[in-house]
Amino acid sequence: MDSLSKDFSGALKGVYISTYGCQMNVNDTERMFSLLEMINYAPVPSAEQAQLIIINSCSVREKPVHKVVSEVGRYKKLKMKNPDLKIGVAGCVAQQERGRLLKRLPLLDFVFGPDSIDELPEIVQKLDESKKPFHQTRLKNKEPYHIQTLIRNPKVTAFVNITKGCDNFCTFCIVPYTRGRERSRPIEHLLEDIKQLCGRGVKEVTLLGQNVNSYRSPCGAGFAELLKRLAKETPISRIRFTTSHPKDFDEELVSIIAEHRDKIMESIHLPVQSGNDEVLRRMNRGYTRKDYIEKVKIIFEKIPDAVLSTDIIVGFPGESEEQFKDTLSLLDEVPYEGIFAFCYSPRPFTKAALDPNPVPKKIQSERLKELNEKHQAFAFDLVQKYKGKVLDVLVEKRDEKGGLLTGRSSQNKLVYFSGPADLIGQEVPVCIEKAFPQTLYGRKI
Repeated sequence: MDSLSKDFSGALKGVYISTYGCQMNVNDTERMFSLLEMINYAPVPSAEQAQLIIINSCSVREKPVHKVVSEVGRYKKLKMKNPDLKIGVAGCVAQQERGRLLKRLPLLDFVFGPDSIDELPEIVQKLDESKKPFHQTRLKNKEPYHIQTLIRNPKVTAFVNITKGCDNFCTFCIVPYTRGRERSRPIEHLLEDIKQLCGRGVKEVTLLGQNVNSYRSPCGAGFAELLKRLAKETPISRIRFTTSHPKDFDEELVSIIAEHRDKIMESIHLPVQSGNDEVLRRMNRGYTRKDYIEKVKIIFEKIPDAVLSTDIIVGFPGESEEQFKDTLSLLDEVPYEGIFAFCYSPRPFTKAALDPNPVPKKIQSERLKELNEKHQAFAFDLVQKYKGKVLDVLVEKRDEKGGLLTGRSSQNKLVYFSGPADLIGQEVPVCIEKAFPQTLYGRKI
């Protein structure tokens, strides 16, 4: 513990948080650090230096509980060496498993769900009083969603939660069961929140939610209204958002994005999940292939240089070879510059997990490989349009290994170029010389 006492003075204790999963989980971890700072905890770079360890878990992909069990097991020696070490699990696995985790893992001291994050200081203080492990996993579906974005040391970009939970109940998704029903933050709170972030040096915000475009402020304002007011009433330079649901992506929203292109970025992530109508119906997605393609046409009509990315699930229960081919053929109709494709994996509580017609793992893997290979075959050609173009890049950091500055263009491409470190935080025109699907290389103009 010598390094800890050297780095942290007084009564400060070390906390180590390992984080899995989505951007909302990353944002939740930052919130935990900020809350723990209020009760004299400071981040440490390794579990060996910590008096408190939290595993912020994700249950979206396969074997999430196994990952938690495996990581807790790695801390057994630390616990033996320091009996006062406290170990907890947060996130969606915590909400999913609740007290079962405590029974399965005697090393654990506490478990808390996403709706209990703001009670973390009280939870940690309770650890000193409690003589046995406990869990705090009540979902607060009917309570207002009133929070403030907590960031200890804001950088150029920041994530801002605007909604929490989900009401869609897609048959493959566990989110409604682990993060509860959908709740939205008041629009006035968000406007003030982002103004304060701008005052602390933030130039770009990414609005987060399981389904951001179903946002509905208690006053009735929807997502399009939120985007418009953020663009007009705050000094933020750039606005992004994720993730959108196609059924809620309407023409009004596209028009607002097009109208405020000076601030709202043209990169749009629109998860399709499947290109087959029957699979979409069984997924409970609420749209057809034709509906989706019509929305894509509207996007490109109003925003000609829009950049689309998507999520796709292969091997959904009962998916036939013909149905999978429909997903493959969708790539011929929609010019996705990025896809995030996954094999279906059953999640507890979900309807699809009960389907008696699972697709064999081997076939799932073959389909995933075929899908990725097809996309890779044309994704490289798609991005060659950026060569020779000058893109505005918001510089975020300097890559210490290569000595290059890195930042993102409005198209959400990671751009590398040479330049001095004092350009961090500025928008810089960069002429692109080499283009790859997610990474561009250029020179400052």
